[in-house]
Formats: sequence, structure tokens, C-alpha cells
Amino acid sequence: MSSLRTSAERLFKLSAHHTDWRTETIAGLTTFVTMLYVLVVVPGILEEGGMPKGPITVAVILMTGLTTIAMGFFSNRPFALAPGLGSVAFLAVTLVSTEHIPWQTAMGMVFISGILFLLFTILGLRKLIVRLMPPAIKLSIGAGVGLFIALIGFRNAGLVVASESSNSLTLGDIGSPNAILALLGFLIMSVLLARKTRGHLLIGIVVTTLIGIPMGITELPSSFFSLPESVAPIVMQLNISDAIQLAYFPFILAFFVPDFFSTLGTLLGVASKGGMLDKDGNLPQIDRPFLVDASGTTLGSLLSVPVITTYVESAAGVEAGGRTGLTAVTTGLLFLSTLFVTPLIMIIPKEATAPALILIGLMMLSSVQNVNFGDATESLPAFMTIVVTIFTFNFGNGIAAGIIAFVLVKSLSGRHKEVHPGLYVLLIPLILYFVTLA
Repeated sequence: MSSLRTSAERLFKLSAHHTDWRTETIAGLTTFVTMLYVLVVVPGILEEGGMPKGPITVAVILMTGLTTIAMGFFSNRPFALAPGLGSVAFLAVTLVSTEHIPWQTAMGMVFISGILFLLFTILGLRKLIVRLMPPAIKLSIGAGVGLFIALIGFRNAGLVVASESSNSLTLGDIGSPNAILALLGFLIMSVLLARKTRGHLLIGIVVTTLIGIPMGITELPSSFFSLPESVAPIVMQLNISDAIQLAYFPFILAFFVPDFFSTLGTLLGVASKGGMLDKDGNLPQIDRPFLVDASGTTLGSLLSVPVITTYVESAAGVEAGGRTGLTAVTTGLLFLSTLFVTPLIMIIPKEATAPALILIGLMMLSSVQNVNFGDATESLPAFMTIVVTIFTFNFGNGIAAGIIAFVLVKSLSGRHKEVHPGLYVLLIPLILYFVTLA
């Protein structure tokens, strides 16, 4: 055990990041249990698009585990990756079910999108865009991501539901067993947080899961072990030649732009929570996480796994004290372990992780206090970043809207000198993106 800790210290420079082996492993476990829903939700959506559920589940586990481990070793950051839910739904629902495009062709579009990510990263364009972003946008991203995470938590807990009659969110059935369990979990985690208990999120998730057993919400499996299915039916099934059509360009753009800004938002938002940003609000060596993210998307398409992106649930591990790549490596290894113990792992209900997401949202709001609300040309773009993130349930949209608002408000108010020329160039594809969505 001591040799492992020594190796961890050498590889991840734990002391330099003011952390230790125990804290990092607990943080990795916390991120893992918070992200477990991915193994249920993603294969379920892709199955609706005609993909075999067993093989795609195995492929999702492999890509989530391997890319997260790669992130830990290559970037030494506590970020976890998995297929982006927005891209998964877009592929299965919009492209396959609505547009009747074969999923193999859709995967070809994902591959092309991944190549674009790689080119942007290698050429330094992604890093350049980060540096072009105004400080007001960077400061508001953390708050936007925090509220986005909290909304996911409220939805998973059943505390808010979508109302078809009013076309808005309304209060859920808070008297239902599911909502009661989530509220109990929220109370437990809140008290542990107030008492400054280490690992409060993980402890709360475990206790809430146990409470859910007598309530009939946590379902115990008939067996604890299982063998993974073969991924042969979905490996190298992508159709790149059919995907290269001018008519499909808007679809490729719909993969590329949201993931670009979603990854950016997650990296800056989560890093802000962990105190990893420099004085200008930039993440040092951000090109490394970008490269892992881009490579994951490209390689994932070969396994028929949609766009790989950095997950906002990484904030759970950061909140638990994770500061280095050891957190990510721990998370990745735990995901790979589910190949053999999926029934045991999947007993954790969403009602146990939902309260953790809500509390993480609270912790991430602090960054917005540094926005200059006395200057409308600063506060309005920050406001747009946050509200568009929440109202469209997509923080890629929020960042894009914030940048557009910043450029237009600054320019039209006679303060165009405060706008970097590169932002005017970036304005064109962002406006085109929103026009494509309409």
C-alpha cells in the first residue's frame, strides 16, 4: 500500500496540490456514484435509436472508464468524461427517429465532429477562444453550470416536473416516496456539510441508498456479478462516406458547437470551484483536457458511442476535495469495474444522487459575486450566460448567448475597443448555430 501511495505522489504531485491519496480516492468514488446514472440513461436512449442495448452498455462503460483514466494521467485534473446526454438524445431522437437517418451514418457525423475537435485543439484554436472570452462570461459560467446541475438534481428527485399545460416546470409530487427519500438525503447531506464532515456527499448517498431499501425504492439485485456482452455488433459500424453530405452539415454543427462550449463550460466551472484557475480566469494547460475530450469523441465513434464530453458531475469529486488526476483515475477504474458487478453498482437510485447535485449547485454560485453588476455591458452578458443555460437546459447555448450579448452590447454602446477583434470572427458561427437551431 505504501508503494502505491508513493507512486501516486510521484505521478500526480499530491502534496503540491495540497491533497493526499485518501482524499483523492474518496473524491473519485464520489464522482463515480454521482455519474452512475449514465450507465442506465445513455444505453436506454440509444436503444430507442435502434442500437443493441447490451453491446452499447459495454461500449459506454469502456469509453467512460478509459477516457476518464486518460484524463487523469494526461492532464492531472479531476475531470470525468462520458457520452454527452444532449448529443446522445440528438442522435437517437432527432437524427434516427425523426430524420430517419441510419445510426451508422449518424456515427459517421460524430466521427467528423471528433476530427474537427482534434484539429481545433492541435491548432490551438480552442485555447485561443478560451483566452478571447471576456472575464464576465468566465465568471458567470460557474454559476450557470451550478444552477444547471441543481436543476438536474431537482428533476431527478421528482421535486420539479415539466407541465405540458403551462409549458413550464412545476412542483412535483413532494409527498411521493421518491421525493421524500430525496428530501431526506438532502437533509442528511446538508447537515453533514454544515458540520464540515469530510466526504459528506458520499456518506449521504450511501445512507440515502440504504434508507431506500425499506421504502422499496432501492432494489436489491438477484445476483451481484455479471459478464459483459460482446461489442462486436457495434464496433466499426460508422458510415463516414454517407455522413459527408452538404445537407448534413447543420447536423454536424449541432454536434460540434454544443459540445465545444459544454466542455469549455464544465472545465472552467468545475476548475473555478477547485481554485484551479489563474488570475485571468483561465485554466493552465487547458489544451490537455481538450485533447483527451477530442480524442475520446473520435475513438468513441468507432465503438458507436456518441460525443464524449467532460461531465459537470466532476464537481462532486472537486467538492469532496479532489484536485488531481488521481481522482479521475479512481473514477475511471470504478467505471471499468462495473463490467463485472453491474447489478451491484446499479442499486444506487437517482433519488440518492439528486440531493448531491442540488448541493453542488449551491457551492458553485459563489463565482458570480465577482461580476461587475454596476456595468450593464458586463452584467448583461453574464446574466444571459446564466439564464439561457437554465431556460434551454444547455450551458453550451448559455455561453454562446453570453458571447453574442457581450459583443453586441459593447459595440453598440460605443465601447468596441473593449472587444477583442477575434470575438467578431467568433460571432459569425455562433449566430449561424442559433439560426440552425431555429
